[in-house]
Amino acid sequence: MERYIEYKDSGVKWLGEIPSHWEVKRLRAALTERKERYSNLESLMILSLIKDKGIIPYDEKGDVGNKSKDDHTQYKVARKGDLVINSMNVIIGSFGITPYDGYISPAYYSFKPCDEVNLTYYNYILSLRRVQQSIRCFSKGIMEIRLKISAYDFLSMPFPFPTLKEQETIANYLNTATSKIDEAIAQQQKMIDLLNERKQIIINNAVTKGLDPNVKMKPSGVDWIGDIPEHWEVIRIKYLLRESKGRSVSGNEEPLSMSQVYGLIPTQKMDIIPNMASSFVGAKLVNKGDLVFNKLKAHLGVFNVSKYDGLVSPDYAVYSSLGKVNLSFLEYIFKTPKCINEFIKLITGVGAGLSRLYTSDLYSIYCALPPFEEQDRICCTIDEKTTKIKKAIENALKQISLLQERKQIIINDVVTGKVKVI
Repeated sequence: MERYIEYKDSGVKWLGEIPSHWEVKRLRAALTERKERYSNLESLMILSLIKDKGIIPYDEKGDVGNKSKDDHTQYKVARKGDLVINSMNVIIGSFGITPYDGYISPAYYSFKPCDEVNLTYYNYILSLRRVQQSIRCFSKGIMEIRLKISAYDFLSMPFPFPTLKEQETIANYLNTATSKIDEAIAQQQKMIDLLNERKQIIINNAVTKGLDPNVKMKPSGVDWIGDIPEHWEVIRIKYLLRESKGRSVSGNEEPLSMSQVYGLIPTQKMDIIPNMASSFVGAKLVNKGDLVFNKLKAHLGVFNVSKYDGLVSPDYAVYSSLGKVNLSFLEYIFKTPKCINEFIKLITGVGAGLSRLYTSDLYSIYCALPPFEEQDRICCTIDEKTTKIKKAIENALKQISLLQERKQIIINDVVTGKVKVI
């Protein structure tokens, strides 16, 4: 593709050289924070920000939980056409232009575009992983899940400023150029969803009904559990788990992070490696075989039995077994849709990034439990039946990764002026 005639050093590491007639300015030259707050005089819907989906009505999330627990008086106003970011998750791409007027979580910021600005152009820039990595440098906090960027620091970031005409042309070009890639990604994701659905059916049947299709059933006495095999018991989680509260003295243990795809893994193996804390002294210790979950993401079923010794953020919870339960069996239960719905009912907080499932609430939940040896057999059977499905999902994820990388290259080359589309 054609290049511009002359280039200059932008002085910004992620941006590199830019066309000589482009400017570099602080983002506040393009955006202004909207300072409106909740008012009972204005009837607006509550909005939610979902990574890869953008801004949607809160009630369309599908896991809305008990929003009556939220203090809406702390909510902010976003107007149609504003750029909304999640201050805690913009570093992983949680942002979008809202098509609605509405109220947003206190953890979000809403920015209105200034004159001579095409917001879609800047929306594309924010989608670049290298830009998100730069945002991490402006963020403050402990490890990746407590990192937060202030509105002031966000608006202080240097960005390219082509002419308005160039911004519009670039945005229109990328709308067309990326649509086919998005369609291919959507097809792969649809396949993953179908495979996950098949895997979930296998898991759900095994952990709620056991392996014997002819076993006698009995009412569990718990609505969300339903009927269970006659020889199983119903027990509260508090009698199965002990919370581990050990803290690192030296901070020298392996830092671990939770991936929704790969489970709990060394932070250095994450697809996007977060900024590391200056010290891990005081971080929570994890032993191999512990059940770990991110308190902020219980509604996503982000639980995993650790394969590693190491340490995690204080916003993770770490549990060991009291001896009655195979933690892999319990992990499978915790990832079933009905159990996740129970978590959602008990989550407390004031919106995305600030809502948590606390140990006392987790302990109050009942689950159905077979004898220990049967738990082992169920886990082995699930592993055997889902191996091929997991492999197919991994292959589809690799295809998505390749497509996303191609999309990143196209966007980067165009929004930074490495190629000319005018």
